[in-house]
Amino acid sequence: MASFRTSLVVALGLVIAGGVVSGQIGPSQAELNGAAANTRDWLLSNHDYSGQRFVDLKIINRANVRSLRPVCIYQTGYTGPFPVHPVVYRGAMYLSAGPATIAIDATTCQRRWRHEWTPKAKQNFPMHRGVALKEGKVVRGTVDAYLIALDAATGKVLWETPAGDPEKGESFTMPPLLFDDLVIIGAAGSERGVRGWVGAFRLADGSPVWRFNTVPEPGEPGSETWSDISNALVGGGATWTPFTLDVAKGLVFVAVANPAPDFFGEIRRGDNLYTSSVVVLDARTGKLQWYYQVVPHDLHDWDLTHASPLISTIVNGARRDIVAAVGKDGLLHAIDRDTHQKLWDVPVTRRENAAAPVTVAGVRACPGVLGGVEWNGPAYHPQLNMLYTPAVDWCGTFSRAQEFAAGQGYMGGRYKGDPYDDARGLITAVDAGSGTLRWTYNSPQPLLAAITTTSAGLLFTGELAGDFLVLDAQNGAELFRFETGAPNNGGVVTYAIDGRQYVALMSGDTSSLWPTPPAAGNVIIFGLP
Repeated sequence: MASFRTSLVVALGLVIAGGVVSGQIGPSQAELNGAAANTRDWLLSNHDYSGQRFVDLKIINRANVRSLRPVCIYQTGYTGPFPVHPVVYRGAMYLSAGPATIAIDATTCQRRWRHEWTPKAKQNFPMHRGVALKEGKVVRGTVDAYLIALDAATGKVLWETPAGDPEKGESFTMPPLLFDDLVIIGAAGSERGVRGWVGAFRLADGSPVWRFNTVPEPGEPGSETWSDISNALVGGGATWTPFTLDVAKGLVFVAVANPAPDFFGEIRRGDNLYTSSVVVLDARTGKLQWYYQVVPHDLHDWDLTHASPLISTIVNGARRDIVAAVGKDGLLHAIDRDTHQKLWDVPVTRRENAAAPVTVAGVRACPGVLGGVEWNGPAYHPQLNMLYTPAVDWCGTFSRAQEFAAGQGYMGGRYKGDPYDDARGLITAVDAGSGTLRWTYNSPQPLLAAITTTSAGLLFTGELAGDFLVLDAQNGAELFRFETGAPNNGGVVTYAIDGRQYVALMSGDTSSLWPTPPAAGNVIIFGLP
């Protein structure tokens, strides 16, 4: 791996980061509101509040895409999981690499600053998926459930606050959502026994504003859907992927993960709200507006992973506002944001024995625990009216425990995946109005990286086998491939600076759950000669 990176640097004259220069500040709320039309920056984890991951850029197009080449590499040096979404503002890129928060030049990879967080409490899930940026503050969560805000120009700590309870298994792995004067984030850790929640904190100082319990407390609405919500052994309902926002209505869309214990449902009989659900909250107050449960009483660890993107399209002759919902159950759902009814759903990976009850002896089903759609969700191309979903086709055997008690972990049984050689990846392109399949792309390994589309009709993504990949968004034809030398499971973003379009790929380690080769996290920025 190191020899490949060295030869790449020598052959192409790449810039490896170093040094510190001054940074930029911003963006304003108005700039965040208009992020969908912004071609210069990439302001939120999924580009804009709606999460469409579409950019109106044509500098790189079908005619010249084969001329793409790396223009620089930033080597983070971090060897842990690197499923990171960067953000870009006025020539600076901000990202996380485990405990590090980093700012680099978005055209040269020159480092501007780097801040290292030293945990102050119990450390839980180590993966971290990115930062958020607003009004000169870079905001992120930590492995020990702190929220911190850094000066975007210098990396200096502006404030830090213990926002969660790491002793209960809570950590922050998702990028926050910044809106008005609020930092909106949720706690990860369903398999650590957490009782999930989404909360808002002041951007100025990190002070708490509101909290919504995704696993209700006794007496709260939804608690009646649990047979014994007072039982300390039940929980789940974590959140670990980016939220979306309807700016006009001030509504935040949350994808809520599985209930716990995962496979042992006897002590949590009922639908188990609000787990495995789209939950829609008033962004300013945290009040529940509506919900849609995708998997009632989930017994397969089938988290809902994305309530994204928000789109508007024609369905059966009428215009509908839709939220796409997808997760580890392997189905892409289109839900009407006004009527709250499902309009259609379509499989994006293999589904077998999905309705079969989990037994003590074990039942093989698809998707498995690591199947379906993981931490990167659908992208939308408004001109083609297509949704593109990366997915994992990987099955396994689920076994329920005979009984469940304290000290047994929170899986409530066992899971054994099929051999990794049998795992595959898929990109499924469907018509957003009908769910009709348009094309599929098959990858030799699971697809975990983000997808980004452009008005030039291009689709950018990455593969675990190590390739940066460009497909024709219209028909899925391969247009360009470049070996990066490491697994690609993080963000893929595009932006334009001084008339030149760039594509940045996050390349690095997955986690111990995935048998991919170890690799340090790198930012690789591509451009035309």
